Formats: sequence, C-alpha cells, structure tokens
Amino acid sequence: MFDALLRPGDQVIAFNRGWQPLMDLPPRLGVSVTILPYGPDMSVDAAAVTAAAGENLRLIALNSTCNPTGLRVEEEELRALVAERDAYLLVDEEYAIDLSRSPAVGQDRVISVSGLSKTYGLPGLRTGWVYGAPQVAEACAERKFLTSIANSVLCEALACSALDRHEDYAREYHRLCAPGLGLVERWAARHPDAVRLVPPQGTPFAWIQLRTGESSLALCRRALEAGLLLTPGETMGSDEGFRLGFARDVDTVTEGLRRLDTVLLPDGPPGGDGPSGD
Repeated sequence: MFDALLRPGDQVIAFNRGWQPLMDLPPRLGVSVTILPYGPDMSVDAAAVTAAAGENLRLIALNSTCNPTGLRVEEEELRALVAERDAYLLVDEEYAIDLSRSPAVGQDRVISVSGLSKTYGLPGLRTGWVYGAPQVAEACAERKFLTSIANSVLCEALACSALDRHEDYAREYHRLCAPGLGLVERWAARHPDAVRLVPPQGTPFAWIQLRTGESSLALCRRALEAGLLLTPGETMGSDEGFRLGFARDVDTVTEGLRRLDTVLLPDGPPGGDGPSGD
C-alpha cells in the first residue's frame, strides 16, 4: 500500500498509540511522518491534523478498531479527516467483523485494509485485501505483481473457504472473547485504585491503564517472571498502561489474572480476598 501510494518527499500523518508499521515504514520510503496523539477518549482532532498538514500531505493513516486501545474512531471523525483535503485516509480495519459499515464505502479518498489474521485467526495465510478507489486498488495490484507476482493458490483457496463461512468464524470469535472479557471486567472492578479498564469495542484484548505509579514496562517484566506475557505500553508509544489479551478459555484467563494479581498487588488486595473467576 505505502509503496503504491507514496513518493519521496510526501508527508504521512499517523496517530499514537497505534500500529507500529504505520509510523515506522514510511520513513524508509523517503517520506516524512508526523505523529499526533489521540484524545483521552480516542477522539481524533481534525483541527490538529489541519495544523500539522503540509502542502505535501499524501496520506493520513490509523487503525480502527485501534491496537492497542481496543477503541474505534467515530465515523464522523474519520470523514472529517478527508473533508476539503486531497490526502487519502488509510483505515486499518483488521478487527472489524462487518465491513459493510466501513468508512471507505462510497468514499474515493478513504481506503480500507483488512485480512484474515485477527478475527478469523488465520495469520499464517498472509492473505488480506484493500478496498478503495479503482486507481488505488489497481496500483496496489500492480505493485503486488512486480514484487511477488501472485499469492499462493493454496492460501487463496483456504481464505475463500474461510470467507464462505464468515458467520461461523464470527460466532466463534465472539464465543472466545465474551467470557474472557467478562472475567477481565470483574477483575478490573475489584482493583479500581490499581487499574482502569478501557472497555474494548470488538477486540480480543483490552487496554489497562495503570494507576500504581509503576511504569508498565517494569510491571510487564515482573509479570514475565511469573509466567505471564503482557504487552507494555512503551512498545506502542505510551507508558501509562499495557495490553491484555483475553481470547482464551476461561481457565486460562482466570489463571492469568491470578498471576497478574500476584504481580500487581504482591501483598494481596484489601481484605485479603484472592482473585476470583465469579
């Protein structure tokens, strides 16, 4: 996508916290990147984009639903980003279940990219798609042809089989996520002085804001020693929290939260109550 759209000297505006390649790949193509923060509620400030935009602005890139916060950018905010601008808006919608509501529908300057890696659980296929204006799709197809000619026929066949069973995969995705999210919600509610859960909007992970005064990197390192793998916010442009995945069976999530309790509150929670899956 970047190879097809961007030229040396162009400007890209990206947002932090967000997916690292959106921020780190354009400079390798001779493109300048301006990184703007999201608002506290994950809102996008169109005025800030206007202030940061140069004459060579070519692309505004973000992911919605956002990795790592689990929040969607409002459709009105997305459309405001391309109003009265010649730049394209690239929206990574990897975690979207219903792409019929994509902001790219009916918008020539909005591009949606997605694939089978996340909600379908098939990252090994390395198969996805781009939806946008015909000239954008054609440029991407040409770039694909010049670099690798074609996808694996086997991977495409497996991808088509998965897409034919979209509703089955969607149900399984919700079945995996719902119980774990419930456990995480109740766990966070028991520790209001230590953490704040940012309720996710359709992702298999949640953003946990840390209120203990410890850096998220330090906490995650101690959690690793307890056999628990978390994603520290420092790897995504923030030291205020961490990403916690919950798309596992109930027993696994319960055990993970028990281990997290021993790291987060080594002296035990007030009243001596241990972690619970209730």
